[in-house]
Amino acid sequence: MSPAAGLQAPLLPSSKMEKRPSVSGAVFNVATSIIGAGIMSIPATFKVLGVIPAFVLIVIIACLTDISVDILMRYTHAGETSTYAGVMRESFGRAGSVAVQLCVMITNLGCLIIFLIIIGSLRFSSAISVLLAVIFVAICSVMAIYAVWEGKSKTPKLLPQLDNHVSFFDLFTAVPVIVTAFTFHFNVHPIGFEFDKPSDMITAVRISLALCAAIYFSVGLFGYLLFGESIMSDILINFDQSSGSAISSLLNDLVRLSYALHLMLVFPMLNFSLRANIDELLFSQKPLLAKDTKRFLSITLVLLVFSYTAAITIPDIWYFFQFLGSTSAVCLAFIFPGVIVLRDVHGISTTRDRIIATVMIVLAVVTSTIAISTNIYSSIRNKS
Repeated sequence: MSPAAGLQAPLLPSSKMEKRPSVSGAVFNVATSIIGAGIMSIPATFKVLGVIPAFVLIVIIACLTDISVDILMRYTHAGETSTYAGVMRESFGRAGSVAVQLCVMITNLGCLIIFLIIIGSLRFSSAISVLLAVIFVAICSVMAIYAVWEGKSKTPKLLPQLDNHVSFFDLFTAVPVIVTAFTFHFNVHPIGFEFDKPSDMITAVRISLALCAAIYFSVGLFGYLLFGESIMSDILINFDQSSGSAISSLLNDLVRLSYALHLMLVFPMLNFSLRANIDELLFSQKPLLAKDTKRFLSITLVLLVFSYTAAITIPDIWYFFQFLGSTSAVCLAFIFPGVIVLRDVHGISTTRDRIIATVMIVLAVVTSTIAISTNIYSSIRNKS
């Protein structure tokens, strides 16, 4: 099987009357890939950073994500491959492609586990999935505005407050959470290669990033207004508490139900990419996965059982997000695209590209290293 074969297999069988892909359709697909479990921990980053730094960080990471996707698409079309792993293979050989596949597997499997953790807290299409996320934001917004009107909202801090409990380095622990929330690079090629013009995919990505950044900021701000410093790493847990009125209880249930349905619709997309990468890595000489029902069902069953078991044993998604955002997700989002530019096997990078790539890599490595070190130090301090 060629490197692209598994990832080019359609998620659903194609119909006899295929429609040409549209930018709007790609926007929904990209937005669905972006908006996942990460939205649940965005309000907690507001508690750590404050409103203004959190907004700035969301914008910066969204802009860097746009740059990294543009790099991937340019180097893909300059070469002879149609997958992320293929682009890394052209630049760094088999070691590069294996590195991408491992990072995709770790990131997607981690997100699937987080999905199950979040769905466990609850006692069709991409368009529907995005709509449910928007409904979730709308309900949170209504609840926050009502709380402000009633004078029951919490006063958010605009800037971080450093004291004996929060150090400067603790602020870096919020970065991996937002990085993970914007990582969708493993789905760039399956979506992008539906278009004849690469510029259409870039347009769809930019619209999606703007939409998702707005959704993330809205959820973060209104969630922080609702719960203040008591905000949990998974905001759905906050909606468990007694609200004091029938209307508020109904809104709480609607918030949780809308997001649970959203995760159920996003889950198959991540599972598809994860399953394809595992099959490409372990069974590269086997027939196409879509034509091998036994292998397809076996891989799917193992992934579901492992995800569910891990979700039961992991109590808090905050540290799991930080692990993903400081390791596999940051590699997929920023480090790998950056080193592709610096390697420049096709000779298409400019001086500006190399400067941006270097800055992107340095920022990714420094912030991830500080976040990991801070978490290790905090863990050791708490045990002592």
